[in-house]
Amino acid sequence: MRPAPSQMTNLLDVGSRSIFDVDQDMFREQVRKFMRDRLAPLQATFEEQGQPDKSIWQEMGAQGLLGVSTPAEVGGIGGTFLDEAIVAEEMSYAYCTSPAMAVHSTICMPYLTHYGTKEQQERYIPAMTAGDCVASVGMTEPDAGSDLQGMRTTARKDGDDWVINGSKIYITNGWLTDTCIVCAKTNPDVKRAAHGVSLFLVDADTPGFHKGRKLKKLGLKAQDTAELFFEDVRVPKSALLGKENGGFYQLMEQLGQERLIIAVHSAAHCEAMFEDTRTWVKQRKAFGKTIADLQTVQHKLAETKTSIAVCRAFIDQCMDLHNNGKLCGEMASMAKYWATDLENKVAADCLQLHGGWGFMWETNIAKSYADARVQTIYGGTNEIMKELIARNIVKD
Repeated sequence: MRPAPSQMTNLLDVGSRSIFDVDQDMFREQVRKFMRDRLAPLQATFEEQGQPDKSIWQEMGAQGLLGVSTPAEVGGIGGTFLDEAIVAEEMSYAYCTSPAMAVHSTICMPYLTHYGTKEQQERYIPAMTAGDCVASVGMTEPDAGSDLQGMRTTARKDGDDWVINGSKIYITNGWLTDTCIVCAKTNPDVKRAAHGVSLFLVDADTPGFHKGRKLKKLGLKAQDTAELFFEDVRVPKSALLGKENGGFYQLMEQLGQERLIIAVHSAAHCEAMFEDTRTWVKQRKAFGKTIADLQTVQHKLAETKTSIAVCRAFIDQCMDLHNNGKLCGEMASMAKYWATDLENKVAADCLQLHGGWGFMWETNIAKSYADARVQTIYGGTNEIMKELIARNIVKD
């Protein structure tokens, strides 16, 4: 049902992805045009700035590309996860890493959909859908990454308010964020730290909320990633998102979708890198013939194409299951670790086939090689993904 992207027709036959319907095919064409004609040419500028322009968030909102799977009744577009996955895939096919749509739409907005009060939803979701309010989530700290129970940021009650103190690091959208979903300990005395974590909606203009430096990264240079500091940040009780001391479980409930959207990006990125590399080796001459005429290159392409096709089949299965509310955490972890590991391997192999040209920063493959590296780290490291998968294997 889905027309393959123009550069992907050799890897994915037209109509092979039956999880998408005709309306979604039409939506994909609209998204593809915006990504390639409008967003892709801006990536170099965003990279130099270390951030996207704030206006591009609003442009994406005007195009209906933000909050795609957020229900219309709470202020979103009202599509499905598959509709949102189309946006993610087309960004990867066009090598657009900025702005960080997935963090804003696929990760942050569902917290408001599932746990927000009516007042919170009315205040934030329409603005997020329009791109007027950029969202981030403050989980990671210098001493708390995959192990969120080690966080040190606290929120204590003071009358009808909460007072937040602490810091966060590696926060995507952190520099431009208008609202951050902040994870903080609200009951540090409990034996199990998971029972004492809450989530708060903290506006960037709240006194005591300070943005640190934009962090210089190995890859994803066009995204703004920042440190955030909270010094006696006073927020009203209405800023509490969901249940008091229930934040850890809210995070766990939403991490499956976060890990799946990472896998969706990775699988599409693999496909794009493969097709660019196939084109390159068919054009590049050496020893009187093209690189593609060499049997070693042909075998490497065969191996890569097979690996990507197998990965695609599994990721599509996971997307279909999630779209129908049936994806388990174990499969989400499998999808995340497998697709991101493959993304790194494909990036390395494709860069090698590009030769010296692949080592030049101006090429898509060089940037892809750098961008892929973090995929196995954020959203829970792949080592943690294997731990989560193993629990269901060895438990009684």
